[in-house]
Amino acid sequence: MDALTLFGLFAVTAMLVCYALESRSPWFVLAFAGACLLGSAYGFLQGAWPFGLIEAIWAVIAAWRWRTRTTTT
Repeated sequence: MDALTLFGLFAVTAMLVCYALESRSPWFVLAFAGACLLGSAYGFLQGAWPFGLIEAIWAVIAAWRWRTRTTTT
């Protein structure tokens, strides 16, 4: 297994764990956004730009969700 594959495995595993724990804290939503950015980087690095693009979009959506959960009105 090469370094890029290990990086991708880490990114997707982090996404899964953070997604599963989102209900516990808004910080897991932010961590999910970060993991999506890692997944996006992996997609672009391996040449699967559609995957990289979609993961980048998910990162923006997750960051927006974190922002709305932590902003008090």
